[in-house]
Amino acid sequence: MTAGGIEAVAIGASAGAVQALLHVLPPLPRDFALPILIVVHVPPDRGNALVTLFQDRCRLPVKEADDKEPVAGGTIYFAPSDYHLLVEAGRTVALSWDEPVNHSRPAIDVLFESAADAYGPALAAIVLTGANQDGAAGLRAVAEAGGIAIVQDPATAEMPAMPAAALATCPAARTMTLDAISSYLLELPAR
Repeated sequence: MTAGGIEAVAIGASAGAVQALLHVLPPLPRDFALPILIVVHVPPDRGNALVTLFQDRCRLPVKEADDKEPVAGGTIYFAPSDYHLLVEAGRTVALSWDEPVNHSRPAIDVLFESAADAYGPALAAIVLTGANQDGAAGLRAVAEAGGIAIVQDPATAEMPAMPAAALATCPAARTMTLDAISSYLLELPAR
């Protein structure tokens, strides 16, 4: 466990995700110790170009999550297009083709709920910009497991509906701008 108790970060985003993540991920240093698991709503008929886009801009390794691989620190994992991304109890990645949740596969709620089960209070989960309510129930599950729940300030989000839904469902969540989220992540391994 890290000094501050956080062992993993989960992020969910939808409409406006690329710009928000470009603000949050590239500042992370090579020695950032935590795994970052990310669900972005990507249409199933489109290849997932997020890995290529972020590999060129981040100092950390960026990859598409593979089924049954152990979650490794200092790595950014993106959910593959059309698969739910889960974390199993042994802290391995699982991919699922189960029914869409909130009309999405991958769904943020699925990642957050499974990561809350796997990491409990050692998880920080972040809901960024988006146009639906995916992530709200999952963020509440993270908070109920003792983890840290963070929501992008809806007033600063390209699409405020998803952050607003997360705050309505999980009022205990911390509201932050993208700059504050970036600063928070930079401080995490040192906590």
